[in-house]
Amino acid sequence: MATRNLTTADIQSTIVDNDIVLVDFWAAWCGPCRQFGPVFEKASDAHPDIVFGKIDTEAEQALAAQLNITSIPTLMAFREGILVFNQAGALPAAGLNQVIEAVQGLDMEQVRSQLLPIAED
Repeated sequence: MATRNLTTADIQSTIVDNDIVLVDFWAAWCGPCRQFGPVFEKASDAHPDIVFGKIDTEAEQALAAQLNITSIPTLMAFREGILVFNQAGALPAAGLNQVIEAVQGLDMEQVRSQLLPIAED
């Protein structure tokens, strides 16, 4: 599956409506972003069950600010609508594959239990 460009209009629905979403925050002028782009594209071809989205921080400045993007490239991973990974810096292919495997292997019941307070009787 090819990467898709995400905007303020569709990022929320993309994250909520898909099990795993990886988002690459980038800009055309960013050298490390240009290096990471092909790695991200290749991973998207290898993992058709995952949504790979790209957000151009120049075109979507308000969205980047809202998500506290202070350095690019930044990779975010969402699983079942929950942010489970957030890291700035270009990853090599092996590093991106490690992130993908870790996100796929998460016990989401455990993740949710850590996010939600336990009701007291």
